[in-house]
Amino acid sequence: MKAIIMAGGEGSRLRPLTCDLPKPMVNVANKPIMEHIINLLKLYGITEIGITLMYLPQKIRDYFGNGSSWGVNLHYFTEDTPLGTAGSVKNAGDFLDETFVVISGDSLTNINLKNAIEYHYAKKSKATIILTKVDVPLDYGVVLAGTDGQIEGFLEKPSWEKFSVIR
Repeated sequence: MKAIIMAGGEGSRLRPLTCDLPKPMVNVANKPIMEHIINLLKLYGITEIGITLMYLPQKIRDYFGNGSSWGVNLHYFTEDTPLGTAGSVKNAGDFLDETFVVISGDSLTNINLKNAIEYHYAKKSKATIILTKVDVPLDYGVVLAGTDGQIEGFLEKPSWEKFSVIR
């Protein structure tokens, strides 16, 4: 299994921290956020990792290199112009020749990837999205799902008016 870490965003909401630093390189517990992600992936045996880059890509390349210091193999995919979330993953398409995990470069999580991967295979899914519930979803996207778990749609950062209609 492989992974893609999406690490191309500017992190504009974290300025001034991200004026000269990509958001995945912001330190949390004395390590860049992305280092926590790499360690999580390695914990679950995922050592072939692609990283999508756009904003200050050399800062990430210089810090992580080929990944050998973390016991992983890193492959970089740099965007010349912003390709968006799906576009950045598609840009790494040649690397993605088997089942893969996609994770944001600014995610701090200790999710049990083993359970998620087993669920994915058990359902024989083409894609599995791992979600979490939050009390106030207005700062996030909302996933509309049926009772069977099938995704029916998405609302990107809805207003209260739009959100109350779908509740």
